[in-house]
Amino acid sequence: MGQHINRRQVLGAAAVVGAAWTFPKAAARTMANDEIRLGFISCGGRAGQHMSIFKSREGVRITGLCDPDESRLGKSGSNFPKAKTYKDLRDLIDDDNIDAVVVATTNHWHCLASIWAMEAGKDVYVEKPLSHSQWEGDQTVAAARKYDRICQLGTQQRSDPMQAEIKKFLHEEKALGKIKSCRVNRYGVRPPIGKRDKPLEIDKSVAYDLWLGPAQDQPIFRDKLQYDWHWDFNTGSGEMGNWGVHVLDDARNNIFLDEVTLPSRVMAAGGRVAFNDAGDTPNAHFVYFDTGEIPTVIGLSNLPASPTNKKAAPHPGPNSGYIAYCEGGRFEGQRGRAVAYDNSGKVVRQFKGSGGNGLHHDNFLDAVRSRDASSLAADVELGNASTGWCNLANVAFQAGEKYSAGAAREMASDLPLWGELHEEMKKHLGAHSVKMTELSLSGMLAFDVEANEFKGEGAAKANSFLKRKYRVPYVVPEVAVPAGA
Repeated sequence: MGQHINRRQVLGAAAVVGAAWTFPKAAARTMANDEIRLGFISCGGRAGQHMSIFKSREGVRITGLCDPDESRLGKSGSNFPKAKTYKDLRDLIDDDNIDAVVVATTNHWHCLASIWAMEAGKDVYVEKPLSHSQWEGDQTVAAARKYDRICQLGTQQRSDPMQAEIKKFLHEEKALGKIKSCRVNRYGVRPPIGKRDKPLEIDKSVAYDLWLGPAQDQPIFRDKLQYDWHWDFNTGSGEMGNWGVHVLDDARNNIFLDEVTLPSRVMAAGGRVAFNDAGDTPNAHFVYFDTGEIPTVIGLSNLPASPTNKKAAPHPGPNSGYIAYCEGGRFEGQRGRAVAYDNSGKVVRQFKGSGGNGLHHDNFLDAVRSRDASSLAADVELGNASTGWCNLANVAFQAGEKYSAGAAREMASDLPLWGELHEEMKKHLGAHSVKMTELSLSGMLAFDVEANEFKGEGAAKANSFLKRKYRVPYVVPEVAVPAGA
């Protein structure tokens, strides 16, 4: 208890002098009889799904639960009466009765919670997206290597055996020939989040300073605190960081074999249109990625097909998935299934998968026991790259200028895949009486993958979004990896 008090005293001093909080480096812990004692940082909906899976696994015991929202903490606590409960994640991380943590917080907490946990000697299963900005994702990878921790990202489709079958079909058998281009989709209808005249009053049951953590303390004008934080760049990453991570991760895995870490150029158009709500992340967003060989685009919309048609907007391929356009046909993949077609549209082969839930959790537990990070299906480094595509897509949107029809036409003439998506989006938005001039459009932004920064025209503005301003003492630390680690 004395150590706990001293840490809090140090934290108070850190807040005064503007320093970041750090945990004393912990020695690698061992697990008695291979039992893994899990702590949950956040008790929201996705965390509850993880709890249901992990509690069913032999040799796993849920010993800690944390959430700054008392109502959510109380509900989870009643399901696990033997688990200790905490409002403050630092208290859970301090607990020596916990070997590994599941981080299922708001996006803006993912990296700092993971880094603090690894610094304290704990392994981490962290929900997607890994990061809220690319710089902090890099620090999380560095922390996993520095502290020799197991860190898995929650892109569970990586553990679906179907993925290995797809890669063999496309790359070993080359059943459809060379892959020429790639399109990624996320078309899912979501309602507006409201727009209040006065800031939302935070319920007293929420320890709001802890809930905010690294985010800035800004008034909230949406109707609900929870979940709809996704559509506020202060705490979330929009649909690009929500479902976009899953579908782009599938493309990186199955089309690029993870060989393209990050794109070398990115261009985006988008806006938050038609809703007139308090969100500031785009509900229509389309992006071009230069991968060096296979041109790739992603189209994303949360709007229905039209005000009178509540289904998703028309588009080629699956609502949430990807299309590989090949010399001999096309391949359409999505969570749990995929179909290959020849050039006449005839089905060549169908694939059936599980979606990866459960298997992904088992993969994490096996790695925790074996201490072999290379056995992870979605090691933090892979997760950082897939999240990075989404982060760069969001940066391109945020760094964009007012839409120019001339610039859009010029890009479309040079990039046919982008041009097709552009015209499709123009028609989709037109059904909502939204003009393209309501969108923003970036130039083609060059990204130096080695230097982890944009270069050339537009770089200064784009680089300003690669690292956020943190609120003391919730500051993501810069992590240096020792030589040989």
